[in-house]
Amino acid sequence: MSQVNRLSQGGRIDRSHQLHFTFNGKPYVGYAGDTLASALLANGVDIVNRSFKYSRPRGIVAAGAEEPNAVVQLGASEAAQVPNVRATQQALYEGLTARSTNGWPNVQRDLMGMVGKLGGTFMPPGFYYKTFMAPASLWMTYEKYIRKGAGLGRSPAEPDPDIYDHLNQHCDVLVIGAGPAGLAAARTAARSGARVILCDEQETMGGSLLGSRERIDEAPAAKWVDRVLDELGSRDNVTLLPRTTANGYHDHNFVTLHERRTEHLADSAPTFGSRRQVRSRLHRVRARQVVLATGAHERPLVYANNDVPGNLLAGAVSTYIRRYGVVPGRKLVLSATNDHAYRAALDWHEAGREVVAIVDARANPKGDLVAKAQSLGIRIITQSAVIEAKGAERVSGARVAKIDAKLFSVIGKVEELACDTLASSGGYSPVIHLASHTGTRPTWRDDILGFVPGEVKGLTPAGGAHGIYALNDVIRDGAEAGVRATQAAGIDADTDTPALPKVAARQDGEACALYQVPHEKQTMRAPKQFVDLQNDVTAAGIELATREGFESIEHVKRYTAMGFGTDQGKLGNINGMAIAARCLKRSIPEVGTTVFRPNYTPVTFGAIVGRHCRDLFDPERYTALHQWHVEHGAEFEDVGQWKRPWYFPRTVNGKQESMHEAVARECLAVREGVGILDASTLGKIDIQGPDAREFLGRVYTNKWAKLAPGRVRYGLMCKDDGMLMDDGTTSCLGENHFLMTTTTGGAAGVLEWLELWHQTEWPELQVYFNSVTDHWATMTVTGPDARKLLAEVTDIDLDKEQFKFMDWREGTVAGVPARVFRISFTGELAFEINVQANYAMHVWKTLFEHGKKYDLTPYGTETMHVLRAEKGLIIVDQDTDGSVTPEDLGMQWAIGYDKPFSWIGKRALSRPDTRRTDRKQFVGLKPKDPKVVLEEGAQIVFDPKQSIPMVMVGHVTSSYYSPSLGHGFALAVVKGGHERMGDTVYLPMADGMVHEAEIVSPVFVDPKGERQHV
Repeated sequence: MSQVNRLSQGGRIDRSHQLHFTFNGKPYVGYAGDTLASALLANGVDIVNRSFKYSRPRGIVAAGAEEPNAVVQLGASEAAQVPNVRATQQALYEGLTARSTNGWPNVQRDLMGMVGKLGGTFMPPGFYYKTFMAPASLWMTYEKYIRKGAGLGRSPAEPDPDIYDHLNQHCDVLVIGAGPAGLAAARTAARSGARVILCDEQETMGGSLLGSRERIDEAPAAKWVDRVLDELGSRDNVTLLPRTTANGYHDHNFVTLHERRTEHLADSAPTFGSRRQVRSRLHRVRARQVVLATGAHERPLVYANNDVPGNLLAGAVSTYIRRYGVVPGRKLVLSATNDHAYRAALDWHEAGREVVAIVDARANPKGDLVAKAQSLGIRIITQSAVIEAKGAERVSGARVAKIDAKLFSVIGKVEELACDTLASSGGYSPVIHLASHTGTRPTWRDDILGFVPGEVKGLTPAGGAHGIYALNDVIRDGAEAGVRATQAAGIDADTDTPALPKVAARQDGEACALYQVPHEKQTMRAPKQFVDLQNDVTAAGIELATREGFESIEHVKRYTAMGFGTDQGKLGNINGMAIAARCLKRSIPEVGTTVFRPNYTPVTFGAIVGRHCRDLFDPERYTALHQWHVEHGAEFEDVGQWKRPWYFPRTVNGKQESMHEAVARECLAVREGVGILDASTLGKIDIQGPDAREFLGRVYTNKWAKLAPGRVRYGLMCKDDGMLMDDGTTSCLGENHFLMTTTTGGAAGVLEWLELWHQTEWPELQVYFNSVTDHWATMTVTGPDARKLLAEVTDIDLDKEQFKFMDWREGTVAGVPARVFRISFTGELAFEINVQANYAMHVWKTLFEHGKKYDLTPYGTETMHVLRAEKGLIIVDQDTDGSVTPEDLGMQWAIGYDKPFSWIGKRALSRPDTRRTDRKQFVGLKPKDPKVVLEEGAQIVFDPKQSIPMVMVGHVTSSYYSPSLGHGFALAVVKGGHERMGDTVYLPMADGMVHEAEIVSPVFVDPKGERQHV
């Protein structure tokens, strides 16, 4: 377990605190302060993963969020599994267990590696689209293996034991990034008295200064970082959020921050006393102003075999040496286009390792760092580049040649240098993803060879994100950004730029524009030159895409998969755009960028959901009568979030009734005596206002202008496509006052629908909506004896001439003020009693006391479904599916085509498609075998002998056994069903059996409606 690449001193790690971890089943050790990536490099682990498409061995490339290869699966137990974690961002902790996401049977000997050797020939871009087209019969096989090969990790199969939360915050200035620019901006804003939030995705704030060669105020840069953080931490107006990624930037300066609170400590969040701590938190921040100090990502050079383990970014090499005390090899070759990259060679040399050569694409590099390398005797090869890396599972050499970057050609003899590590730097790309989330396009700058953020209201870029890289300029730009942001936030304070620390000036030479390095062979014939390492996108693939006619960078992205996945093009996008631009003979700004979307880096679903899970996500709702139902043995079903009594099984002769037996008993009790249903869950919306009547006429298909107080009307509500979305009764409580009822599951959606149309289409109407579902308990007393029972407990005149069907009356029931509605969902005489919910239990029990002589029977939703289906009454979303119109249901009587105002859906009902006579229409089905109860969802055909695939002409929507009828029956939708009464249809089943049924009227009980009018 020796750390072969660990230096004996240096870095920001604690060598006295050793940590044990496993990777791919093997034990290793690291130190506190390590990331998983730095610990793996310290232990000499070269291959950390296999590539997504070609299964090529891959090693660590970067040191931060831009890492494309070291994407691992964390977790020792099944419940603790976390996929797609960047090893460069995961702090090492005792007992950490990680493994590669790709590679079978293991990452060292992957059998899919043969794909990588043949992939260039047989798996070019568009391979899937061109190959998996025929024969159609093999699609299930294709899908199985494509799905098996897709993805980078796997989700846990057991419930997550951790908890997550959300926090809503407001601030004057939000500073994203705690490097030198961010620290300067935060300090300036904080000193003005502004409320400041400073966040940074690293374990420790300081950004590039944590591993910098620079000195500030004649001391190591890290000392200045500590002083600034101490000052910020002591201020009440500052919130510091390390380990926090700004993953989404939205309109009006709304930013989501993902804080990893305990993910650096263990697989699961530790407990504090008896309570488990929060694993991670999502901060939802409303900021007056935002300072974008996200820095810049170093770009790798694109050359042949640049994916072989041992290829790293130059800046990453410096970070591992100076911050973690790890030298990831013995012999280094550096390929560079700029002075900044020279730091890697200098750091490598100071660590006592051999720098074989610095290969600089510039003809005459000049600058302080170049001079320093020359003074150390390091060989510098100018106007040249590494054109190819040698090696299979680890770099073994570098092929170097003179190049002409403008003509994209090799112009000199190739020299091969022996080395085990290749570092490259093609310049820097400002991190502009967040600024692009608002839809603002970035701006190309030739002087920095990169894109900078476009103008976004309320956003001030600073430092590297602004295209400024020299440390003294970065700090100055950050401080000035803090001043501008504070002033824009309206803070009345002295916000002059404060005195800046002293940073030694450094002379840097001009960088060279080089993205793809030429090879002796044409790109298509040269060894693979990778642009997007995570998605295996090569320069040859981009060239092929442009040759096949893809000119838009968005189309190139989708055809090649460049910038997909968790990577989002952090390292590869600029290089890919440059290659496309060269092929299309355009400039990079002409080609443009792809659209960046949240999330900038992956965010766990737990953090997104927060506490809104399990009971807090889907809380159980109980009616005021729930306890009575429990005490009387009800079985419950979930209807939306409500727990509704399903049926009430009784124990007969020591044996409990089955659901079938209980429902049969309850149905007969309602049809022959009297039953009672807790209907409190029905949606209830109180509608008031001078224009309430007009509004109802616009949202319902039927007329409402003349509905008088004391009357009730059934209504159908359509979406703007003419399809039924909900139904229910609405009662006129007063001239400008109505009570609308909706389906239980549709209540929230209907209220939202009403508000949407009022606020966006008809804001001139004076009408107001309030949900009162929880305010009123509803008890439906139904059956031939309903009037007798209710008469014993109410002062309302129940005479059928005084209280007619579809009337409502106000009075008392059991001494409690009540509204009683004479409506029926069973076809029987029925009264719906509505009382204030707190009095419901008293009224319910009083009804049962008086109902003993009538054998009052409670019934549940299953019985309700049977009774309403016998009467041919629909349930929205069971007998409809979003493709059914009122006319398909045979409800032309509920459509007011002659209403003066065009109601929602009217126009859609005049379309040729909705006027077709062969649409699926609502009918009843009577099985030829009376013992058969058809399966709900069963498909219907006209010709049972037709060869497969058979033409499906409809399906069963509801199906039950009717104790009143003595046989099974069903409701269905059948093409042209209204004109097919008496026809026979067939229902083929999965077991080979075919049922026969006759199309009949959907009304099976009391077709004339006499019972509900008695």
